[in-house]
Amino acid sequence: MKFIQLKRIAMSAAAAGLLTASLVAPANAQAASNHLQHTNKTYVKLSSERTLTGQSAATATADTYAFATQVVDLVNQERSKAGLKALVVDTNLQTMAQDKAMDMYKNNYFSHTSPTYGSPFDMMKAYKISYRAAGENIAKGQTSPAQVMNSWMNSSGHKANILSKNYTHIAVGYVNGIWVQEFIGK
Repeated sequence: MKFIQLKRIAMSAAAAGLLTASLVAPANAQAASNHLQHTNKTYVKLSSERTLTGQSAATATADTYAFATQVVDLVNQERSKAGLKALVVDTNLQTMAQDKAMDMYKNNYFSHTSPTYGSPFDMMKAYKISYRAAGENIAKGQTSPAQVMNSWMNSSGHKANILSKNYTHIAVGYVNGIWVQEFIGK
């Protein structure tokens, strides 16, 4: 039997080897840097220069791109059902999301806080991404966009990020079963 672990800074709950975690930034970007707190289709082709251990760059890029675009589609379907505007992919945020997924994979960790980049908000600052609202969902172990979205939509914190009225832009990173969703409101 597999176990899903829902992970938040404030609490953890065991549920079937899949992991998910959600993070929301305080409204103030400066406060987000200092304090972690839970609370129409545009796609970006990912760089073919990215390589993954044990996979060809072409396969990794094709899977990464396909999975990322499918997750964005699924997010926007859920938002449409809730009467919300579709999120648009932000190119800088997309680079960051993919780099975060790669960092989690290479450094073998599952956390909002990267040993390389710090918090997602520190990472956004380093990538020169400005926002009025920001959040991050991460997951590990799901094998398809539908499975990861099902995990996220069955968790109140993740679902809240996906359906937040505060967000206007999204990015999705994927590397070998590691999923990263970044959200910002401009």
